[in-house]
Formats: sequence, C-alpha cells, structure tokens
Amino acid sequence: MILLDTTVLSYAVGTEHSLREPCRHLLGAISSGAVRASTTIEVIQEFLHVRSRRRSREDAVELATAYLQLLSPLVRLDEDILGEAFKLYVATPGLGSFDALLAALAIQHSDTLVSADRAFAEVPDLRHVVPDAAGVVGLR
Repeated sequence: MILLDTTVLSYAVGTEHSLREPCRHLLGAISSGAVRASTTIEVIQEFLHVRSRRRSREDAVELATAYLQLLSPLVRLDEDILGEAFKLYVATPGLGSFDALLAALAIQHSDTLVSADRAFAEVPDLRHVVPDAAGVVGLR
C-alpha cells in the first residue's frame, strides 16, 4: 500500500507547481481504485492547518473531509511506532519529528511513502517516492 504525506494533498489542490498535476493524477488513480493508498489522522490534521492559513476554514474543512473519505480507513499510529520514530529522528538530522512518525509507520507496514519532502530519502529501509511525473507513474 501507499502512505501519503501532507505534501501530496497540499500540492494537488494548490497553486501552479510542477508537482500539482502528478499529485492530482495520483489522487485520481486512488479515487478510481487503480492505486491503493491511505494516510494518517495527523496528515489530515496537518493539511487542514496548512490549507486554512491560505484559504477559508470552510474550504479547508471541505477538502480535508474529502481526503478523509478518499483515504479511509486511515492508518493509526501506536506506541511501538512512536518509539521507532524517536530512533529515526535521532539518526536522521534532516528529518522532522512528524516526518519521523510517517517514516516509522511506512517502514513498519512495508508501505511506500509518497512525499515531496526529500529528507525521507535519507531514511534507511524506507521506500520513498517523490510525487513527480516519473514517481507517480511508477506507483501503478
């Protein structure tokens, strides 16, 4: 399965950017059932926060709700994953604390993590795909 980071959700509905169309394409493939993917409650919450800084709260909630429906059931974090995330956070200086959680979750579930954040490339044993045109095509 594929685990999506906030960057994919944000770029898909954002302003013109080189990753916008590939992210939209990926979400379309998920919607049609061609690709199986999910995310976490925390990613949906982060998307809501980021989106509401640029658009209305109503717009942010509408899109977050659509993502919740598209990507459910969501993957849940637990204490074991948190412990592994702490290890990754210490071992990978370029990785933020929230991103360490996503990386640990993807590793534990043997998922591919799709994110525009290139710091994930530093994480050993993590299958990370950048959501550009080449990366998205490879997910089929």
